[in-house]
Amino acid sequence: MTPVELSRTVLHAVRRAVDEGELAVAVPPERVVVAPPGPGGCGDYATNVALQLARPAGQPAPAVAELLRTRLIRTDGISDVVVTGPGFLNISLDGGADARLARLVRDILRAGPRYGHSDTLAGQTVELHAAHDVRAVVLMDAVARVLRSQGARPRLTCAGPPEDAWVRILGVPSDIPSDIPAGTGTGTEGPLRPVPAPADPTPLGRDAARWALLHPAPHDRPHIGDSLSEQHLAQREINPLFRVRYAHARTRALLRNAADLGFTPEPGPLTPEGDGPLTSEGDGPLTSEGDGPLTSEGDGPLTSEGDGPVTSDGDAQGLLPLLADHPRVLAATAAHRAPDRLARHLVAVADALAPLLPSVLPLGDEKPSAAHRARLALAEAAGTVLAGGLSLLGIDAPEHL
Repeated sequence: MTPVELSRTVLHAVRRAVDEGELAVAVPPERVVVAPPGPGGCGDYATNVALQLARPAGQPAPAVAELLRTRLIRTDGISDVVVTGPGFLNISLDGGADARLARLVRDILRAGPRYGHSDTLAGQTVELHAAHDVRAVVLMDAVARVLRSQGARPRLTCAGPPEDAWVRILGVPSDIPSDIPAGTGTGTEGPLRPVPAPADPTPLGRDAARWALLHPAPHDRPHIGDSLSEQHLAQREINPLFRVRYAHARTRALLRNAADLGFTPEPGPLTPEGDGPLTSEGDGPLTSEGDGPLTSEGDGPLTSEGDGPVTSDGDAQGLLPLLADHPRVLAATAAHRAPDRLARHLVAVADALAPLLPSVLPLGDEKPSAAHRARLALAEAAGTVLAGGLSLLGIDAPEHL
């Protein structure tokens, strides 16, 4: 059971309790957030939904939590539910960490770049209208791509026809109507008006320009035409786009190298039983060319250190929660019309992936093991998420960089 599936399961339990009169809540929540337990918690995931429902239900939070616990404990895929603190629900899933890891990786590889796509918004027509501004039009194009991934049918209009350079260089649609009145579909809303780019982004080329326009939040000024503009083209870690595309290219290279060594990815435990923690120490630094370390400049290093070691219980610290959270990020990006959320998520995935990469291939005379195949599968899954996310932003994910 993925975090998204668990969230839906808890939400279903809440709605059943409301429908059957056990919870007197006028408006049930639209979504339930599940996350790794905090201090004092236990199990695989925790949620504070009982605390949120306590006041509208007129019951103490522990009582609401206990009511939901009795429903959830009978659900397939859930092995235990414990109430802790003021009313947190702590949920344990069937199978250990290794089984959950394997399920997540298989789910991603099975879905491919469409991992995280859903039909949540199926049947909905969402009208998007952009000012006649390059950043607004690129933002609208990216939002439309993500909305389609969630099943919606976006309908795009613009205050004026897109400029030829926006279509030819930045890849925005050429057929965006500029003379159709808004308001004929569902989801009508105000025009997209992000802070305009201070200079023409097209000299950066499609990928760098789109990233420069989409990575900052719409209310933030993009770094184009100023002293930081050249960073968007830098082939080093000071450039977040480089880190994302480089991490993806590394996963593809690992798959090619593994094929040369005669083994393929297979989800499973990341470490042989009893071998202790799998760390990236001693395996050498990550490099962009294979002959020198990446620098430590910028907003987070892509190095062989980072978010912690891959531990012996098969949990790549930092990476697995991000991969599991990808469907939620896509849904939030669509709901808030905010591609910057997806862009920042991809940077986090790339940086969390870095500690795993040096340990994927066997070293020296070492023979490929089941752990190597599992690490390769996890790396491939992370690369798949990166490629799918970049595609939704309208940015290429090269296999060689």
